[in-house]
Amino acid sequence: MAHPHFTRFPAVEGYCFPQSYRPGEQVEVRCASRAESFGVVVTLVRSDRTTVWTQQGLRADDHLAGDDAWADGCDWPTTFTIDTDPSWPSGYYEIELRADEGEPSSVHGTAHAFFVLRPPPEPLPRRPLLVLSTNTYNAYNQWGGRCLYSGAAQVSFARPLERGYLRRPAAPLEAGFDGRVTNIAEPSDPEHRRLTEYQAANHYPLWTASSGWHNWERRFMRWAAEAGIELDVAINSDLEFHRDVLDGCPLMLSVGHDEYWSWGMRDTVDDFVARGGNWAIFSGNTSFWQVRYTNDGRSMICHKGRARLDDPVMATNERHHLTSMWSDPLIGRPETGSIGLTFSRGGYHRIGQGVPRGSGAYTVHRPEHWAFAGTGLRAGDQLGAGSFIVGYEVDGCAFTTVDGLPRPTHEDGAPADLEILGTCPARLLSITDEVCEAPAALWASVDPPGDLEGVAMVLFGDDSPESIAKIAHGQAMMASFTSGRGTVFNAGSADWAYGLDADPLVQRVTANVLRHLSAG
Repeated sequence: MAHPHFTRFPAVEGYCFPQSYRPGEQVEVRCASRAESFGVVVTLVRSDRTTVWTQQGLRADDHLAGDDAWADGCDWPTTFTIDTDPSWPSGYYEIELRADEGEPSSVHGTAHAFFVLRPPPEPLPRRPLLVLSTNTYNAYNQWGGRCLYSGAAQVSFARPLERGYLRRPAAPLEAGFDGRVTNIAEPSDPEHRRLTEYQAANHYPLWTASSGWHNWERRFMRWAAEAGIELDVAINSDLEFHRDVLDGCPLMLSVGHDEYWSWGMRDTVDDFVARGGNWAIFSGNTSFWQVRYTNDGRSMICHKGRARLDDPVMATNERHHLTSMWSDPLIGRPETGSIGLTFSRGGYHRIGQGVPRGSGAYTVHRPEHWAFAGTGLRAGDQLGAGSFIVGYEVDGCAFTTVDGLPRPTHEDGAPADLEILGTCPARLLSITDEVCEAPAALWASVDPPGDLEGVAMVLFGDDSPESIAKIAHGQAMMASFTSGRGTVFNAGSADWAYGLDADPLVQRVTANVLRHLSAG
């Protein structure tokens, strides 16, 4: 049975599948429309906006969404195609869909879709490659009625993204606040009323604050362009289905909230680093959940906290592909082996009752490290004070203190030469029958167990007070290490990119990382 859309949407909306192309290839755009006709504007978005393609007077039927559109995709026919030019640069391309003047366009206005042009094989050597967190976009996108946070275990890339994931009025020029999930209000706002009021007033779905191009990657791309640093762009699934995307690339970048990774993605990047490629992670909650692609990459599967109960690979010799947290001992491949850190030893900063009045800044421990060159930072100084670069979801590792400096214990699989450069307190949120530390308006469920109890159960087999105590006091960490011939720098926080707006020290550290890891 087909049914109307579950979520708010304008008179015309659409999507691209696939989402990634080489320059010169033809992009397929699939639309549904209640308007008689509509127009399209395609824009390359960097620090500026460059229109590359327009079309007016297009038409599409008002296609309904199938019962399982969130899982299997919409299967709409191609409405129009865009013949990209081989000269178009690698980048993020916004597709604006707007009902023609005089048409009933709905109060929600224009819709947006996107595609990416990944870099061509030549010339070499290549520029740094920003890999968009499109798996996380898909995990949170509730278009069609469900997502991984509202009862689905499979979600499709072949459907529109809800309004707000790709474009919103941007602070500080277009709006005073653009929906940052972290509580940065003074006095502290642990229930996140500012965010929920903003979303309600603008009709933005809840989880647009947790994922999408607008929040972090847009900021990073803008800063890099203004700093004279040219970037190529790809998407998560390219690391599995187009593994040559890293050939000749000196540096891969993960920015914002790069939460969902497949086994094949990790194989590609681990091999890239081992062979001498470098990886800079300006993300938090990075590679926390394992996913499996299905239907030739059209959808992805993640059972999350119910993986041991519901994932069919649990009882097979493919159990290492269990779609649980990567730190699950049943998988045997903790994310610390690739990124150095883990959300299970970090948690939240200024989210709900997770350090609700924290500084939002890193305390510097090893100012002699190359990442701090030219900053003048000394041991004990704060990096990100006022710009709140430590925020939302953050990663750390098991550690101890030796001669006043934090050092990893390696019990969680952290690499042997991991250097902890900065720390900031964090907290996995507890939800029990007696207490709820999560902000109810933002959480998918405030029924027990919370992240604190759930992570303890997976890591240690129970949520006893002794197990809880091992991870109850987390730390966000900025760290670096080597792997084979490559280097990984991990900023350990989702909100690092917010410091690029106006914080000169955060800008300098970021530039140091990109230039150091892109050299040679």
